[in-house]
Amino acid sequence: MNTEEFGFETQAIRTQLERSQYLEHSVPLYLSSSFVFEDAEDMRASFTEEKERNIYSRFSNPNTTEFVDKICKMEGAESGYAFATGMAAVYSTFAALLDSGDHIVSASSVFGSTHALFMTYFPKWNIETSYFEINKPETIESFIKPNTKILYAESPTNPGVDVIDLELLGQIAKKHNLILIIDNCFATPYLQQPIKFGAHLVIHSATKLIDGQGRVLGGVTVGSEDLIRQIYLFSRNTGPALSPFNAWVLSKSLETLAVRVDRHCENALKVAEFLESHPNVNSVKYPFLKSHPQYEIAKKQMKAGGNIIAFEIKGGIEAGRKFLNSIKLCSLSANIGDTRTIVTHPASTTHSKLSEEDQLAVGITQGLVRVSVGLETVEDVIADLKQALA
Repeated sequence: MNTEEFGFETQAIRTQLERSQYLEHSVPLYLSSSFVFEDAEDMRASFTEEKERNIYSRFSNPNTTEFVDKICKMEGAESGYAFATGMAAVYSTFAALLDSGDHIVSASSVFGSTHALFMTYFPKWNIETSYFEINKPETIESFIKPNTKILYAESPTNPGVDVIDLELLGQIAKKHNLILIIDNCFATPYLQQPIKFGAHLVIHSATKLIDGQGRVLGGVTVGSEDLIRQIYLFSRNTGPALSPFNAWVLSKSLETLAVRVDRHCENALKVAEFLESHPNVNSVKYPFLKSHPQYEIAKKQMKAGGNIIAFEIKGGIEAGRKFLNSIKLCSLSANIGDTRTIVTHPASTTHSKLSEEDQLAVGITQGLVRVSVGLETVEDVIADLKQALA
């Protein structure tokens, strides 16, 4: 069935593999490392890609194909490839497209492991990265060099929950003939589709809201067919493929993405409003709070504000530690996008190895707390945060 003319939720549910001879209603698991050929000619044509078919699950698998097809339709992308983790997607996307001597221009507010790629590993292969401040987009063009190839950003950012104007990035990328890559993990394709604003590639850690229940790891990159072809060939040879089981779980998860994210956003806005009114909180950042510096941009490019809140607790790093130690209901975990609300204090945990100066450079203050708001009764979440803040 061609689902192109249907709505988002219908596409998420009805984009499925063809039924087997058993006429199953729910797509089965294809837990097979490889696939057989009818004869020598079939095998030859398959390996030369004259035929589009499954050969080996490192290349493709029916479950992985279904998952990627759904993400492509949600994002408005031509093609895609699925990975074992979100960071496998980030690394493989860049590694496939960059050559020694190339240059990246990136927002400074990026996930810690992405920062490590840019600063620790890519320089080994003579690939340099220049950072622009997320709140100074007017400076972006000053960082572009003749050898710049990729413009990269997350929006909203991790962990500061800043928002950047995707339309502006699309215009800059077009003007300077750059590949625009957006990490859309915090928003999901339900809330935001960067390709509409000029992105060539979109990356997700499917481990987060796409799975939504803290069960499996996964990543995916979707975008223009010619770029995905390069990423596919690189990944086919280097082996970061998503497992069929995880692909099956993630494809099923997409069926409930819209209804889950709607409730996440509804809960998160209530939590953000509570935090903004609390006397022990200096400031709150949530894209759909009117106090957010990029509120108008968020309203322009996002359907709702997502489930991540960053707030500044009074009392700095010690107050942050005390807050975590006082939490009773919410989870202390490194994940986000779970059914269960998760709180993290980046300065004393995930980003503790950075100097205070480096933390501030990416928007992490000593009292910053990140909340991934879950699907519990929101009054219970607020009550737990309230007693911990007291």
